[in-house]
Amino acid sequence: MPDTAEIAVVGDLTDHAAEISQKLLDVPWGGACVLYFDSPGGSPYTGISLMSLIRLRGLRATAVVAGECSSAALWPFAACERRLVTAYSVLLFHPMKWQSEDNVGLAEAAEWARHFHLLESEMDVVLAELFAVEPSTLARWMQPGRYVSGRELAEAGLAELVELKALPQPAANGRTGRLRKVRART
Repeated sequence: MPDTAEIAVVGDLTDHAAEISQKLLDVPWGGACVLYFDSPGGSPYTGISLMSLIRLRGLRATAVVAGECSSAALWPFAACERRLVTAYSVLLFHPMKWQSEDNVGLAEAAEWARHFHLLESEMDVVLAELFAVEPSTLARWMQPGRYVSGRELAEAGLAELVELKALPQPAANGRTGRLRKVRART
């Protein structure tokens, strides 16, 4: 039986986008994987890309927030079928931010502002859909931005709170616990 892939999502998503994307692509279509998060976020486009790889490839992903899962890292986290947090996990919800070190003209900056306003409103809805909550639930955390503990996230029904002890090892089918023996009928 193939092992469940384990993927570390650590540091700035933008700096590690190629590596994390390749590890997700190495998981077979519909395969199981566990993503361990300790990320302050990064580019919204990187977060959207990782979320898309998880969902479009039908990965049976489990997320574990080992430290921080903030900003753009929330999208791949929310895309996971199962989300685990500890009481010490921290998640920062905030409005999308745009920053550029490029020297841009006024017209281009205005276009970026228009685009980001549209993208922000669409992605807030997507995040709410992934978490299966009303957008108003997340809006309370988004404006002006709020650090949410793992315990609070679990109390809101968006993740499972786990103790800091060994988790059951996932089986090849993505479920935890012991495998059942099945007899083939002939």
